[in-house]
Amino acid sequence: MSKRIYLTLLPLLLFLGLACEKTSDEPAFDLTPKIELVEVSSDTIVQFKDSLNIRIYYEDGDGDIGNANPEINSIFVKDARLEGEEAYYVAPITPDGAEISITGTLNLILGTTFILGNADQEKTTFTIFLIDKAGNQSNSIETGPITILKD
Repeated sequence: MSKRIYLTLLPLLLFLGLACEKTSDEPAFDLTPKIELVEVSSDTIVQFKDSLNIRIYYEDGDGDIGNANPEINSIFVKDARLEGEEAYYVAPITPDGAEISITGTLNLILGTTFILGNADQEKTTFTIFLIDKAGNQSNSIETGPITILKD
């Protein structure tokens, strides 16, 4: 009878042992990219003259941010004063098929910001998100108010 209990418990113990084993293949982060605003170069810019540098922290569980095809855009920026968003290309951060967890920063440079009306200045914010190769959309981040001045 003790053999019977042992044979019944052995598969159960093996299953529990395998279930508790952590594999190194698990991604360190979620497969959906996450971004955070790190820094905006200035809160005041002169239209057509100054660039706005936005530094973004990213993390992604499978490292599929960016694309080898320059016609496929990955990062999107919406000016609060406008209806649509501008799309920008991001080169691949990891080799194709690497599937590794990654973190880092992206520097986004906006150089064509201008006043839409006739005033001497306008304020806006920029909302940013990215989409990875698998089509997963990150969370959105928003800059603080940016003042745009006439030259």
